[in-house]
Amino acid sequence: MSLIDKARAAQATAYAPYSKYHVGCALETNSGEVFTGCNIENASYGATLCAERVALFKAVSEGHRNFRRILIATDASTPAPPCGLCRQALSEFCTPDLEIILCGANDTQRRFLFSDLFPHPFDQSSLV
Repeated sequence: MSLIDKARAAQATAYAPYSKYHVGCALETNSGEVFTGCNIENASYGATLCAERVALFKAVSEGHRNFRRILIATDASTPAPPCGLCRQALSEFCTPDLEIILCGANDTQRRFLFSDLFPHPFDQSSLV
């Protein structure tokens, strides 16, 4: 199953009764293992989790810390990038050369490096 197929399968399980905006994600480790996630909304919006963080947290909880690429799938006509909170979470574990593939309706794709989308993350050097 391809990365896009895995992200689309995750998207199909999204819980989005409020926004109706279903997102699926597939995060690939450097070793080739793939972790998926979908968005999970909550009536208390602050408790909502994005697909990217679900996939990332699943991978990290299984001991993975090195990632090659992430594919984010929506049905939007223009492929949507990760939100700011997801970019910050990804910055904790991903290198600037992480490939980000955004996939929209009809599998339209846009590709970026993580450093293109989040050039100045709040990181460990910010704490000094």
